[in-house]
Amino acid sequence: QVQLVESGGRLVQAGGSLRLSCAASRGTFSTYIMGWFRQAPGNEREFVATITSDGGVTYYAKSVKGRFTISRDNAKNTVSLQMNSLKPEDTAVYSCAASVGPIATSGSLYNYWGQGTQVTVSS
Repeated sequence: QVQLVESGGRLVQAGGSLRLSCAASRGTFSTYIMGWFRQAPGNEREFVATITSDGGVTYYAKSVKGRFTISRDNAKNTVSLQMNSLKPEDTAVYSCAASVGPIATSGSLYNYWGQGTQVTVSS
C-alpha cells in the first residue's frame, strides 16, 4: 500500500508561484495514476490535475489549465504540481492521490491519499 506525503504549501501573494511535491513510499509508484485535488473551507473536494503512470498524458481542471503543471519522476517516486499566476481562489488544502485504475478526474476513483498541504494566496 503506497503512502503519500505532500510538501511545499505556504502563504504566497497573488501572482506568485509555488511548487508542491508529493513523495510516495511503499507500493509500485510507477504503476499508479497520480492526481492532485484541493479543498477550500466550506467547499467540496475539487479535481486539479492528473497524470498517467508514464507521465505521457495529463489532464487539468479548466480553472487551472495554463497556470498549473503536473509532472512526475518515477525514479524518485515523486509527483509535483507547479503553480504559477496564483489567485486568491486557489487557496485550499492540496492533496495528492494515487489510483490503480485508469486516469480519472473523480476523487472517488483514487485509492490512496496524502494528508494534504495548505496553500494560501493573499490578494
